[in-house]
Order: sequence, then C-alpha cells, then structure tokens
Amino acid sequence: MSVRPVTVVTGAAGGIGAALARELAPGHDLILSGRNVGALEALCAEVGGTPLVLDLTRPESFEAALVGLGRVSNVVHNAGVVELGAVVEQDHAVWSHTLAVNVVAPAELTRLLLPRVRAERGTVVFVNSGAGLRANAGWGSYAASKFALKALADALREEEAAHGVRVTSVYPGRTATPMQEKVRSQEGAPYTPEAFVQPESVAALIAFALNAPRDALLPDLSVRPGPQ
Repeated sequence: MSVRPVTVVTGAAGGIGAALARELAPGHDLILSGRNVGALEALCAEVGGTPLVLDLTRPESFEAALVGLGRVSNVVHNAGVVELGAVVEQDHAVWSHTLAVNVVAPAELTRLLLPRVRAERGTVVFVNSGAGLRANAGWGSYAASKFALKALADALREEEAAHGVRVTSVYPGRTATPMQEKVRSQEGAPYTPEAFVQPESVAALIAFALNAPRDALLPDLSVRPGPQ
C-alpha cells in the first residue's frame, strides 16, 4: 500500500486554494493555511484537512507554528495580496506588505520545510501570475513581487535538483476568484467571472504538476482564459 503524500497549501480558504484542496483530497493528506479562519475550518472539515495558522506578515513566527508538523511531501505557495496603483501613488507600506506576503513569506516557509520535502523527494509549487512575466502600468508593486517569486523558484529549482525536489511555477491569467473581483473593482470595471479562468481549472493544472511521474519536471506552466 503506497503512502499518501502530505501537501501544504497556503491561501487555502478560497479561490484557487480551496479548489485545489478539493482536487487533491482523494489522494493527498492536506495541511491547509488561510486568513479566513471560519472558511478554513469549514474546508478542513469538508476535505479532511489539518488547519495551519500562519501570519504571513510575520515570518519570524513560522518556525514555532511548524513544530510537530510531521511529514511534508509538497508545498503549494498560493497565498498572495494585490493592491493596484501607479508607482507615484504607492508608498513604502504598500510595497513592504506586498513583498512580505508574496515573496518573503514563501521564501521563509520553503526554507523551513525543505528538510521534510527533501526527505520525500517532493515538489514545491509557486502560484505566480501573468504579472510575473510582464509588468503593466498600475501593477508595479504586485508585478515586482511576482517577478521576485519567479526568481526564487528558478534559483530553488537549480539548488534542489540534487536533492530530488521538483519546483514548478504556475502563471494563471485572470481567474474567477475574490482577488480578481477586488482587482476589477480597483480597475473600475465589472467583474464577470464567466469570462475568466475558473479556479478549478488552475487547481487541476497544479494537481497535474504535483502528481506527474517522477521522470517529468514541469518548470513553468501558464494558463489563460480560453476563447469564449
């Protein structure tokens, strides 16, 4: 009987994270982290996951939170924040918060969990964004954080190959999530979820990367809204 992989998912309380938890539940033991405690507990009850409370703005608190965690095969960094605005409009607080949640937290969580992931010859997935490949006006702080996340993933991939750890970056386009609803509001545009990639579609792609045969590495995966 094969041992089930143990997969940590951040940002699991809604959107892509919740869809991924439901996608993985039949074959993975799940450790789920999210900001909305009520939604997270309900999801854990639904899929049989274990909640992991982390404050992504306080990476110095991660080590204590991970004590006694046990096995970890895979880590999916899905949590993220976005605040649109021109460079001239956004002060250092916006930049610091965006970089802390979108880059520093994944880097520290990866560092702390790597011994466990190495032992399992597992996979680390970074849910990036189309903004991690191209920066447009008004997206400076968010795109900068996602470009940095790509750099983190690229460096980690080369460093950990010798330990049997696979590293994948996923670049979703506009996806029908609460974050996208916020973005559309900031853009002054209507939120039409049917026009965007569905979170279940992105979740299926992430699951494919996690469950791919060991002889396959999927370094970068992009997904965009399909033709209507």
